[in-house]
Amino acid sequence: MKLWEPSADQIKDAQITAFIKRIEQQFSLQFDDFQSFYDWTIREPDHFWEALWDFCGIISSEPYSRVLEKGGEMVEAKWFPEARLNFAENLLRYNDQQTAIVFWGEDKARQTLSYAQLHQKVAWLAKALKDMGVGIGDRVVGMLPNMPEAVVAMLATSSLGAVWSSCSPDFGTEGVVDRFGQIEPKVFLGTDGYHHKGVVYDTVGTVGEIVGQIPSIEHFILCRYVNATEQSMPALRDNVSAHVLHTLVEAGPPPPLSFAQVPFDHPLYVMFSSGTTGKPKCIVHGVGGTLIEHLKEHILHTDLRREDKILYTTTCGWMMWNWLVSGLATGATIMLYDGAPTLKKGKILFDMVDEEEITVFGTSAAYLSAINKIRLRPSKTHQLKNLRAILSTGSSLVPENFDYVYEHVKKDLLLASISGGTDLIGCFVLGCPVLPVYRGELQTRSLGYAVEVFDDEGKSVVDNKGELVCTQPFPSMPICFWNDPDGMKYRNAYFSRFENVWHHGDYVMVNEKGGMIFFGRSDTVLNPSGIRIGTAEIYRQLELVDEVIGSVVVGQEWKGDTRVVLFVKLADGCELTPELHLRICTTIGTKATPRHVPKKIVQVADIPVTRSGKVSELAVKDIIHGRPVQQTEALANPESLDEFRNRPEVQS
Repeated sequence: MKLWEPSADQIKDAQITAFIKRIEQQFSLQFDDFQSFYDWTIREPDHFWEALWDFCGIISSEPYSRVLEKGGEMVEAKWFPEARLNFAENLLRYNDQQTAIVFWGEDKARQTLSYAQLHQKVAWLAKALKDMGVGIGDRVVGMLPNMPEAVVAMLATSSLGAVWSSCSPDFGTEGVVDRFGQIEPKVFLGTDGYHHKGVVYDTVGTVGEIVGQIPSIEHFILCRYVNATEQSMPALRDNVSAHVLHTLVEAGPPPPLSFAQVPFDHPLYVMFSSGTTGKPKCIVHGVGGTLIEHLKEHILHTDLRREDKILYTTTCGWMMWNWLVSGLATGATIMLYDGAPTLKKGKILFDMVDEEEITVFGTSAAYLSAINKIRLRPSKTHQLKNLRAILSTGSSLVPENFDYVYEHVKKDLLLASISGGTDLIGCFVLGCPVLPVYRGELQTRSLGYAVEVFDDEGKSVVDNKGELVCTQPFPSMPICFWNDPDGMKYRNAYFSRFENVWHHGDYVMVNEKGGMIFFGRSDTVLNPSGIRIGTAEIYRQLELVDEVIGSVVVGQEWKGDTRVVLFVKLADGCELTPELHLRICTTIGTKATPRHVPKKIVQVADIPVTRSGKVSELAVKDIIHGRPVQQTEALANPESLDEFRNRPEVQS
């Protein structure tokens, strides 16, 4: 069912329309529709990516002579091999009085920086880092709130050709050491605390422990946030130099800001896998691949412009932070929010949208589900006059929440459910400002990415469920995994299922018009009596049961088969009565199929989620099978796992 479509003027004025016209003129082509254009971007990758480079105005000191140098395998592909560029230089192409960053720290703090002020702070910190011995290839890491100082630190690091990695301050010592310890950083930035749901959390002790356990750290930089006194400096090893960030970035007239020129595939970020099945993998993303992919997603798929203000609710530990910060390259204003998105009964983000006149609002599917469950009606409580797009990711946006957005948030906007991940620091499936929005569907595959759906035999299928794959190289593939000299960890992660084809691990379906529907992760697909069921097929039905405010469904090995077990978190004051149990089963059975109905339904007080808000189905599955859960530091609420241990309901 079509829920929204752009007007003729919106289509005419969209940047992607201008780009398509440029392609048509340059190559004497005529595309019948968007799908035919997408197909061309796959057939002609050299022409597409070269045209995109020019359209986005990528700044480089050395030109490229080749776009793509294919190897024998996808992992051997080289993009723009002769080019030399700098990531920070491209994000700081503007140096004027327009606002670059607006920050809200819950309802406790607000800060703004113009592009000129951002330039100055980056220049000061880059000089300080250089004085500390940071150079090309060195690692600088931050355990910081989602605040301007994190952006400044990343840009200063990348301006030097060094490598940045970050996490949020709610991580414990073990989780941070497991991540940062592997990449041996020279400089560590940490905060004295953070706000969450109106409570101040002190992190001084934690950052001191982290510094003590990572011997490579030579310098610690304190970013004061909740405590303005010198006493907030943690105890450090004798051979670690201590600094306070604000004294480094307000040190008189700013020095000249120079940008180290590096190859297209030079390391930029180290991202980490969730770590729920072992020590997190260190995924290394390159300067050029990250830049060109984010520009494509922002300019063509989101229609982001200088006059836009874009908010994505995220932490510094989720790849959507990196994605959001790249919005600076378009000259837009990026909006940073740090804290609980459910503050003020779910209204605080919409307060921010109104007060700051935000045009693009990105959030998680879990947030939209939560505010729907509590019956928040932003269309009645807020103006939202400038809001033209809502982006959603983190998990599948169920059809009922498409309805919610158009009925109770705003009727006239683009709702773009997007999907990708840390592995590609971008998206395989995205929105598109010139296409309609259909209920429950992601609009289009990412331009230039040969995304298909494979059945179990590795054959491409349409209108049938299967595995999301990418059959051709793409620029934002990781350049490597850290400490993986022969590349076997990399190959095993993405290329072990189908030969020389990227296997992403999502269970999906693509239709004839190019729209995509997601059914959950393929490693958590349920298989009762040999019938494959995506977990999202069950979660979407639970959106119809008001009492259920959280859930996790897993397959339990039982008597030679698999049975479906559903755990539910209920609204305050609700109990899993026989009547509610029957209503849940009836809803699932009639809206899906009888095969989807759980054999067991169990009430729990909380549902384990990762720090990016994704339900941790694998952790629950391990618990009920008596297996240890590794790396509980990857979870935002590891204590919730106790709810699932030794439950008599799943032992019979």
